[in-house]
Amino acid sequence: MPQQVVLATGNQGKVKELASMLSELKIEVLPQSQFNVPDVAETGTTFVENAIIKARHAAEVTGMPSIADDSGLEVDALNGAPGVYSARFAGANASDQDNIDKLLLELGDNPQRSARFWCVLVYMRHASDPTPIICQASWEGQITMQQQGREGFGYDPVFFVPEKSCTSAELSKEQKNALSHRGQALGMLLSQLQANV
Repeated sequence: MPQQVVLATGNQGKVKELASMLSELKIEVLPQSQFNVPDVAETGTTFVENAIIKARHAAEVTGMPSIADDSGLEVDALNGAPGVYSARFAGANASDQDNIDKLLLELGDNPQRSARFWCVLVYMRHASDPTPIICQASWEGQITMQQQGREGFGYDPVFFVPEKSCTSAELSKEQKNALSHRGQALGMLLSQLQANV
């Protein structure tokens, strides 16, 4: 099992979430910014393709094992959008608030508000790893009419979690990690890493 892995993301929210989840396995998560890894173009049309591109790039530049996460929100009434474009839904340098505003505007008062978060995690032992570990999970919910809560990041303030009767942004970090798409995918990855020691 690796002692250190590079996390192929510039998203500080993801770095914090994954670092806290992996700490129990005594794996130190180092953000790719620590190694000046430049962002790589996410040219894939699926979460799996983009996660592989990012993991391979980080492993290539650093020479270390890497984990990449590609995740996003899929809204049924928008034919799966924003999907792989979740982080840049409102444009290339969009803020979380810009993306939320665009999502709520596009949905309007449409009563069909079912949605899900998807997370794909890819673990590569090295840049030419022919068999990366790929784990994916989803988290079902609905898009609210307005924002609620201050925790989390991204679309959390408008993602309603039926079993908790609140948005993802109203959950504690521990509650979110236990339920979320990323928490589920990471649980799968941890058991695979433990099995492959």
